[in-house]
Amino acid sequence: MRLQYPTNIKIIQLPCSGRVDILHILKSFEDGADGVYVAGCMEGDCHFLTGNLKARRKVNYVKTVLAALGVEPERVEMFNMSSAEGPRFAQVAREFTAKIKELGPSPVKQAKAA
Repeated sequence: MRLQYPTNIKIIQLPCSGRVDILHILKSFEDGADGVYVAGCMEGDCHFLTGNLKARRKVNYVKTVLAALGVEPERVEMFNMSSAEGPRFAQVAREFTAKIKELGPSPVKQAKAA
């Protein structure tokens, strides 16, 4: 659709958001990401039945881990949208990027550099 979204977004496609692993999300932060969001299908509309619900639980778990480590849990989010919602995907990408810019660089990145 040639929609505009920030160029610093790295998209990793999976067959289902339920395939996202907690370690994948945490590794993203270790590798220098300032924020991570998972875009999954609409609740109740998952081709794999409960994949998006599993992804939501994993994202919520990562939020608790980040909070325990003293990192803002807002740096990881889950958004539900259908594959036909390209404009919404671009909007979420822009809004999430703006939110992460407000938070500033990830403390994980800074700790790793030290």
